Amino acid sequence: MSDLRLGYALSSEEHRPRDLVRWASRAEDAGFDFAMISDHYHPWTDRQGNSPFAWSVLGALAEATDRIAIGTGVTCPIVRYHPALVAQMAATIGSLMPGRFWLGLGTGENLNEHIYGDRWPGVDVRISMLREAIQIIRALWGGEQVEYDGDYYDVSRARVYTLPEKPVPIYVAGNGPEVLEATAELADGYIGTAPKKDLLERFDRVSGPGKPKIGQVTVCWGRDVDSARRTAFEIWPNAAISGQASQELPVPAHFEELAEMATPEMVAKTIVCGPEVDRHVASIRTYLDAGFDHVYVHQIGPDQDGMIDFYASEVMPRLRRSGVESSQPTAAATAG
Repeated sequence: MSDLRLGYALSSEEHRPRDLVRWASRAEDAGFDFAMISDHYHPWTDRQGNSPFAWSVLGALAEATDRIAIGTGVTCPIVRYHPALVAQMAATIGSLMPGRFWLGLGTGENLNEHIYGDRWPGVDVRISMLREAIQIIRALWGGEQVEYDGDYYDVSRARVYTLPEKPVPIYVAGNGPEVLEATAELADGYIGTAPKKDLLERFDRVSGPGKPKIGQVTVCWGRDVDSARRTAFEIWPNAAISGQASQELPVPAHFEELAEMATPEMVAKTIVCGPEVDRHVASIRTYLDAGFDHVYVHQIGPDQDGMIDFYASEVMPRLRRSGVESSQPTAAATAG
């Protein structure tokens, strides 16, 4: 089994900026290899309660951490952000965190992208927009003045002056084959939320083998299973919402309405709840078996300190004893 790089999720939907920075520093000290920060305008539900501007938090993270690699999980560069702006934002963070920042990109959700009153495009159009956005970002990272007249975006005499010494790696997110077919050849790595081996194999066929693959595991660590299940159901009922709804619903109230059909048992089927080490390890192994080499863990609820301590004292040693090594990703690894 290949080496594992274990990461920690900075859930912007649940936490205030200072807390995200503090927990990133704690995760670094505890031995996590990387972190991923969600880039939302809204949380999924009002109960989650937060949604700070991820790019401001990233600036603070650059100063608060020294070793841990950090990426966006993920940024949508097609409606709310123009790709020329994303190119500048990511280049700045890459300069603040040389060799330890990557840009995760995806087609996004209506939840965050409708805020200016723009029409929410269909999925095929969003995929084409993402491909064009990546091309614009890459062009601007070349350091020259860019003119671009595209199908979806125009760029007029733009140049990004502040660039990191090495380009920021771009990882694409997607749980369907269409987005991978359209964007994988432009990507340095892949981000997924399900252990779908066929998608990773498709990514390798289009992009070329050997590039990093990041998977997300959602858990609710707690001192007993019942209280953890209650916390997961109260704060993250959207875990029970599947299909296209997560991309199409525009406001948190709609997610709450749909989540009314969920039960604690339904949420617990998709989330590891409680303190049983074997279940946490098994969930990570599922991603490794599918071909992921990076797995980051999203802890639901306020007890982030307890989860970090639990993973440092129980899960990481168990992974090492079972032959799965965790090692800090290097700049070369994150660059694919």
